[in-house]
Amino acid sequence: MKVLYEDNHIIIVSKQSGEIVQGDKTGDTPLSDIVKDYIKTKYSKPGNVFLGVVHRLDRPVSGIVVFARTSKALTRLNEMFRTGDVHKTYWAITKNRPGEPEAELIHWIVRNEKQNRSYAYTKEMPQSKLARLKYKLIAQSENYNLLEVKLMTGRHHQIRCQLAKIGCPIKGDLKYGAQRSNPDGSISLHARKIEFVHPVSKELISVEAPVPDDNLWHDITLGLCK
Repeated sequence: MKVLYEDNHIIIVSKQSGEIVQGDKTGDTPLSDIVKDYIKTKYSKPGNVFLGVVHRLDRPVSGIVVFARTSKALTRLNEMFRTGDVHKTYWAITKNRPGEPEAELIHWIVRNEKQNRSYAYTKEMPQSKLARLKYKLIAQSENYNLLEVKLMTGRHHQIRCQLAKIGCPIKGDLKYGAQRSNPDGSISLHARKIEFVHPVSKELISVEAPVPDDNLWHDITLGLCK
């Protein structure tokens, strides 16, 4: 776990692919417990440590996760996420190049809970929710493309689903049409940056998470410097 920002009210960490944010039926140790242990040890806190889960990242996704350290921050952050006052930027690696280098995607997404999968449609469907994002092609390597994605809504598997809908499944994402998995079981989607007004101090918080430490990410991000 890498701590990217912390104060009395919030803590922001960088999640590795494969980690779960909150406990689930697998019984694996969640990131929330690791952060609690970190706080308990660093600040010598007796008893239970309060930590509020504000949002989640899919298990195979890496990058920024925000936790609340106080109930006041948790209540306010929950509302900020709900109203879209938290701005999230993701990086996604795809094998296929999108038809346009920059565009806004608008779909209606239907979630299938039994399959743990979402389906994107070009028109409104029963039980569908509007999904919007903007993407931009920001770098390329010999075989892959790096897209910067800005979420405008927060739907289940939204980025994975919408990029697959335009023929650009994320590398390693077998569930949404990638041809092969990544060796470590990850998908090449990274929560790169988050920006919001601090729920208590009201200062602007802007945090970036370093990309995963592997050759693919290193090679493709070299294109950002060219």
